Amino acid sequence: MSAGAPPARRALVTGGSGAIGSAICRHLAQAGYYVYVHAQRPRATLDELLQQVRSDTPRGCRGAGAELVCFDITDATASLAALERVLYDGPVQVLVNNAGIHEDAVFPAMQPAQWRRVIDVSLQGFFHVTRTLLLPMIRTRWGRIINISSVAALTGNRGQVNYAAAKGALIAATRALALEVATRGVTVNAVAPGIIATAMSAAVFGQADIERLVPMQRAGRREEVAALVGFLASDAAAYITGQVVSINGGMY
Repeated sequence: MSAGAPPARRALVTGGSGAIGSAICRHLAQAGYYVYVHAQRPRATLDELLQQVRSDTPRGCRGAGAELVCFDITDATASLAALERVLYDGPVQVLVNNAGIHEDAVFPAMQPAQWRRVIDVSLQGFFHVTRTLLLPMIRTRWGRIINISSVAALTGNRGQVNYAAAKGALIAATRALALEVATRGVTVNAVAPGIIATAMSAAVFGQADIERLVPMQRAGRREEVAALVGFLASDAAAYITGQVVSINGGMY
């Protein structure tokens, strides 16, 4: 890249240390973004991930790179403090709200704490992070907000009423926010993955389950989800907003 090229855009991926989140971080780094890899707390394995993300940055891409940012997205005060430090260096123009957790139980046996934790991570996390980063993003007249939902929000799933509710509300928030910022150069979209090959899904879905549920008869790869997110974060997706894009091998 020439010396006169614009500096890299800055991206933040919540839950960036997870299976899908880390793939998204690496994909954005490969595309030349400066990537903030979010995790709830520091741990030794994150050093290796950060090195991987940095190694994916193209040579000669001015301002590209990666760093770790740790805070609890369910905590309003901690989120604001961490994000203000991020914004000190400039606006974040790509936000991927990827953080989410499972606390599965059939509904009559679901405990209030299980309901609350799942809702808090997906929705309070979305609110705390997006609200803080939005106005600086709007001032640049260019931005991408990509919310990671789930097929469970569209079709439901036994034992995941809390998770389906959280991810379904995230879709509703996506559509409403997209209307608010449509004239400001900011797009807001949701990605709804189906069964993706991760350690978490492997504990729930065997190959027989996948062949029964997925017309393509395979689990998706996290790199495929990351590629979709990368497209929605690009200039090429400027006319796509308020949409829910499923990536699920044909599940309905």
